[in-house]
Amino acid sequence: MEYNNWLERTELLIGEESIEKLKNSRVLVVGLGGVGSFAAEFLVRAGIGDITIVDGDKFDPTNKNRQLPALDSTIDKSKAQVLGQRLLDINKDLKLNVIEKFLEPEETNAIVRNERFDYIVDCIDSISPKINLIKAAIFSKTKIVSSMGAGGKLDPSKVIAASIWKTRQCNFARQIKKRLKRDDIWKNVRVVYSYEELKRDSLKMTDGTRYKKSFYGTISYMPALFGLHCAAEVIRGLTGVYSIKK
Repeated sequence: MEYNNWLERTELLIGEESIEKLKNSRVLVVGLGGVGSFAAEFLVRAGIGDITIVDGDKFDPTNKNRQLPALDSTIDKSKAQVLGQRLLDINKDLKLNVIEKFLEPEETNAIVRNERFDYIVDCIDSISPKINLIKAAIFSKTKIVSSMGAGGKLDPSKVIAASIWKTRQCNFARQIKKRLKRDDIWKNVRVVYSYEELKRDSLKMTDGTRYKKSFYGTISYMPALFGLHCAAEVIRGLTGVYSIKK
C-alpha cells in the first residue's frame, strides 16, 4: 500500500497547525548557489507549499565543492531549472515559480511589492543586488533573512543568526551596514553570518569579467550550514516553533 504522508515525521515534531502554516506560506529565495540551493531544499522538505526561486547563472565545475545540485551531469545547465526540477521531485504538489535571470533593481522591487511573500531568503553574493533586495523587503514590510559571507570561513560552531547590527568579524556584513547607514536605514534585519576571523590568505583576485573581482575559498559544509540557518529562521518566523534570544 502506498503511503503518502511524507511529512509525518515533521508533523510529529512541530504539530499539524505548523505544518498547515508552512503549506500555506509563500517564500522567495534569491540566489541558488551554495547557500541558496540548500536553503530552498530545506524549506521544501519542511513543507513550504509555495516557493519562488531566482538565479540567472549556470553551473560550472567549480560549483561542485559546495552547491547542492552541482554535478558533472548538470554543468552548463541553469541553476534555477535544475533546482526547480529537484524541488518538484521532493513535493509534486509544490507551487513553484522559477525565475531564470539576475534581477535588476526595478524587477526586484516589483516582484517583492506585487507577489506578497510571507518571507524572503536573500542568498545573493554581490553587494548591490543584496542591498536592493533588503531595501525592497524593508519598504514592503516583508520578513527577510539575509545570508552574509560563507567564504574564507571553516569553523561551523561560529555560524549564527543575529541582527545585522550585532555582527562582527564579517567583512560582508560590514559593507552591508555601511550601505544601510548611508541610506539612513536602521531596521533590525535578520542575518546569518560567521564571527570566525576571515582566512584572508584564501582570497583570489579575478580579471573581473565574470561577476566578481575577487572571491574567498570555500569548503563544502559552510554554505550548506548558512542555508540551514536561513531555512530555520524562516520556519521559526512562520510557525514560532522555537524561540531564540540572539
